[in-house]
Amino acid sequence: MVRNDFYRMLGVSQDASDDAIKKAYRKLVFQHHPDRNPDSTQAEVKIRELNAAYEVLGDQEKRRTYDRLNWGYETERDETVDPAVILDEMEQKLFDEGRKEVFAVLMKDVKRIKAELAVIRERTVADQGYDTFKEEIIRERASEVMEELVTAEMEGRKQRLVEVATEMLLSQGVVKRDDKGGVGSLGGQLEDVFRKGRMKGFAAALELFYERR
Repeated sequence: MVRNDFYRMLGVSQDASDDAIKKAYRKLVFQHHPDRNPDSTQAEVKIRELNAAYEVLGDQEKRRTYDRLNWGYETERDETVDPAVILDEMEQKLFDEGRKEVFAVLMKDVKRIKAELAVIRERTVADQGYDTFKEEIIRERASEVMEELVTAEMEGRKQRLVEVATEMLLSQGVVKRDDKGGVGSLGGQLEDVFRKGRMKGFAAALELFYERR
């Protein structure tokens, strides 16, 4: 799929040092600055692209997140890609990140899993008279306890993922940068996808230990 590869935009390799990235960015900004190219209609666009790339690659945490989300694949530049496809792909990645995160937390605490199953079983029997792995009740319970499971560190990681994912999608034109409402809506949409992934991770961990009675 077509990607605005931030490394390619700055003319550096994926294993470039932080210093090399900074130098490449400064050189390109100097080269393409509108003041040096007064007759160019693309100078400002180029500077915005360079700033977007450096905003991510110039930050170590964001760079690691970008590398994880991007997966390093691309196709020919002239291939036309539906922005909806790009958005769907990114949402799936964030959903998986959220799912794996909470799943891993619970798998380290089997006692907590069994306690949660007991609560869910009691509610399910009260609701329908018999025990099943009822998704609706599991989602309800997940919403109630998610704040207990998610640490500040996990929230910080989620925020970095969402910020980098948003920047990657903006670079693909999924939403225009000057559309403040659209950018805000996109960020909220990605956060919601991550939250749903966490909910799924909760359910997946419990399902491994569920035994119908």
